Amino acid sequence: MKLNEKSLAFYATCDSPADNAGFLYKRGERHTAYHRRWFVLKGNMLFYFEERDSREPVGVIVLEGCNVELCDSAENFTFAIRFGGTKSRTYVLAAESQEAMESWVKSLSRASFDYMRLVVRELEKQLQEMSRGLAGGCGGSQDAPGPWKPKPSGPEQSRERLPALPAMLPKENGCAVWNNVLGADRPPDTSGCGGHDQEGTPRPPPLPPRRRVSNGEAASAGAAESPSTFCRLHEQYSREVARLRQDWQQRRRGPQP
Repeated sequence: MKLNEKSLAFYATCDSPADNAGFLYKRGERHTAYHRRWFVLKGNMLFYFEERDSREPVGVIVLEGCNVELCDSAENFTFAIRFGGTKSRTYVLAAESQEAMESWVKSLSRASFDYMRLVVRELEKQLQEMSRGLAGGCGGSQDAPGPWKPKPSGPEQSRERLPALPAMLPKENGCAVWNNVLGADRPPDTSGCGGHDQEGTPRPPPLPPRRRVSNGEAASAGAAESPSTFCRLHEQYSREVARLRQDWQQRRRGPQP
């Protein structure tokens, strides 16, 4: 793999978040002495610097096709990064504590794209199993579920239960007749009160029968209804009510001695 040193140096020192960072002891390739280096893990690349404030890394380890495992060494908290192949190099590192060693081994083992590919495949498998389980729990229906619709409540639910009213109400003598709207086949209620039907909903009281009038009577009635006629009728009934009230008061007081 061909790497650009400037791009790697910029990526190692830029402000992008690191997956892990800290001091580790690295054993030399030719000499078995350990050197303290500052390590930074970003993605599948492990950079190491001479000091924490160094501007450029000393080297980089691409964590693909490798295994991270513990190893026996004179130093404590030692682990190794081993690559496949006869001529591949093995990197031996040592941490400063047990917690640091466990943290580094865990993060290095999960840094490769091969590990991420395995995780994605496992998640896809679990998702397929869950989808099949949900389809089987719904009666084995293969159809895609439709959009969820809330159940009507309150006025909406009551409107669904009401029967549709006709476009034009039947009329008698030019006035709407309620008895012909709903339940016209039922016999009329002769009790004199509205009551309730079989479903428990209140019914309007029946209207009194209307007398059919001819055109001549209607014209004369319209002509008679004038302000003067109304005043005379009002005075006549006022005198009648006053006379009836006076008679009632006298009967209530009883005969005079």
